Amino acid sequence: MTARPSDDLAAAFARLGGEDDGQVWIDLWDDLCHQGSVYSDSFLALPYLAAAADGRAPGEPHEAVELAGLIASAADEEHSARYAGELAVLLPVAGRLLDAAGEDAVVFVDLLQCVLAFEGERVWSAGLLEGLYQQEYEIECPKCASELFIAFGDRGTFASAGDYVTTDPPTAPLLPADPADLAPLPARLHRTAAQAGHADIERGLLHLFGRATCPDCDDVFPVSEQVEAARI
Repeated sequence: MTARPSDDLAAAFARLGGEDDGQVWIDLWDDLCHQGSVYSDSFLALPYLAAAADGRAPGEPHEAVELAGLIASAADEEHSARYAGELAVLLPVAGRLLDAAGEDAVVFVDLLQCVLAFEGERVWSAGLLEGLYQQEYEIECPKCASELFIAFGDRGTFASAGDYVTTDPPTAPLLPADPADLAPLPARLHRTAAQAGHADIERGLLHLFGRATCPDCDDVFPVSEQVEAARI
């Protein structure tokens, strides 16, 4: 992102509050997080986004929260400390929006990631939960390095060694986690999805934090560890 003076950023946010808000948000997303990337200058927008989120300034709170959530998911310790006040403002707004998210799984997961980001979680807030509504993850077997698709949607529940959409590759079963055995964060995510009535997300979390069998070498491994590894 090209460095932009604070007065230019203020001018950009000052455009909100009119009939062109849709385009203004598109421009802000493109300037601040082009193609999902977060830059050092992106954090300068957090005070403006916090003000829009809690109604102190014009702007759609949902847009403000989602843009701020993406930025916050990339915060290091220095940024987290510097913008602690803004993150504290954004967190309850994100929580209220999450409670009102309704049946849209994409909105629900995106807001769930925002809540985690504002709380300071820096792994699962950074887009890694999006596979829950896509109902698949692409990972690598930790033993033989085969490229695997972990699927848990309408096509079935399995690990596939290859492109299961256009071919008929070998598959192996997934071993979902027992809800009682989930670690604190996965248990909280599972509980939140259950309380919100998102059965598909609830089920997906058990597969994400469960285990898979590699069809090529029969190794059994935790899915979440390989999802994390693919992020690095």
